[in-house]
Amino acid sequence: MITLYGISNCDTIKKAKKYLTDNNIEFTFHDYRKDGVNESMVSNFADKLDWEQLVNKRGTTYRALSDDEKQSLTKEKAIPLLVEQPAMIKRPVLVNNNEYHLGFKAAQYDEIFK
Repeated sequence: MITLYGISNCDTIKKAKKYLTDNNIEFTFHDYRKDGVNESMVSNFADKLDWEQLVNKRGTTYRALSDDEKQSLTKEKAIPLLVEQPAMIKRPVLVNNNEYHLGFKAAQYDEIFK
């Protein structure tokens, strides 16, 4: 079972979905905004992936944090923040047979699905 997690209007998500569809790879899409995010899900992501890489530092939500909030960010502080602001979760998170992958590049997906 392959699940792609993200936000449907994200360009990177659109590219990942197109890659999977074009390569006839069946997947389920979990939209953070429509399907929700909870602490258990984000904690699991943070355990399987580097929690610091899980935080989308290029997005406007992260940049809106104060310098103190950014500098004092820990895994314990990040998880509730990501649940509250799912746009701050780097996209996509791909789960394939209990293996977790972050981001999208065609070459990366070529390796995953070869």
